[in-house]
Amino acid sequence: MKIVIPGGSGALGTLLDRSLTAAGHHVVTLSRRPVGPRQVGWDGRTPGAWTEEIDGSDVVVNLAGRSVNCRYTDENRRSMMDSRVLSTRAVGQAVAAARRPPAVWLQMSTATVYAHRHDAPNGEHDGLIGGGEPGAPASWQYSIDVARAWEEAQTEADTPRTRKAALRTAVVLGPERGGALDSLSWLARLGAGGPIAGGAQYVSWIHERDFARAVAFLIAHEDLSGPVNLAAPNPLPQREFMRDLRAAWGMPLALPATRWMAELGAFALRSESELLLKSRRVVPTRLVDAGFTFEYPRWPAAARDLVRRLRGR
Repeated sequence: MKIVIPGGSGALGTLLDRSLTAAGHHVVTLSRRPVGPRQVGWDGRTPGAWTEEIDGSDVVVNLAGRSVNCRYTDENRRSMMDSRVLSTRAVGQAVAAARRPPAVWLQMSTATVYAHRHDAPNGEHDGLIGGGEPGAPASWQYSIDVARAWEEAQTEADTPRTRKAALRTAVVLGPERGGALDSLSWLARLGAGGPIAGGAQYVSWIHERDFARAVAFLIAHEDLSGPVNLAAPNPLPQREFMRDLRAAWGMPLALPATRWMAELGAFALRSESELLLKSRRVVPTRLVDAGFTFEYPRWPAAARDLVRRLRGR
């Protein structure tokens, strides 16, 4: 199959390119800064020559979107929203205009769309969409607004011949330098990876191997459309998540952090404390019901594998 990955020059795009190419598919990446023979330039906003890659392709996997690991200034908020919504609309226009549109359009989304909660997990059928829930600061509302607008841009695209799915993805953990696991590992190794504000907030995650396998599974299963949660089936409280990561590094002890310390640390790192404090308890109900089997359903084994590979690098 020919698979086009808009916004595929980052870590997730590289992962999917490698995985799908190894499976025998022809992968083309759309990038603002194309560098390789299978990368094509686009601006992520307007139709151009890049639309020719989508016309006649079999699958589109749109990953485009500015990182949320930043301070929520007015400029960064606009960039987070526009990079997601405008790129999704552009892809939708290309699919709608294609003489031979792709059979499948997988659209990146985020598990952050769900409510901050501890009491029960959020599945696709019974999960609570976030916004105004008790215990959630008003500043967290913007992430929900971005997630909903992101998905609505795909839903509104007039593409009746193309199956569409929104990938509500938890943090994807891999051994790349500078990634989420690398940053958390530095905290664990320095003895600073203890409970944050008590550590009861849930962490939803997915091993990079299962993320790539889930994408391939969704491409193959024609009965799956609409929102699909891409997260391991066993989210766990932050204190347990970091305990298992420290164990994988051989670091038995760690200092706890209060909420104000998390706020101060996030500010120093030019990020937002929401990434540390929001309880994301998300489960992959539709994937599991469809027969998908996770290689890494539980965090301790995933942590050991990822730390071993990170050590190797």
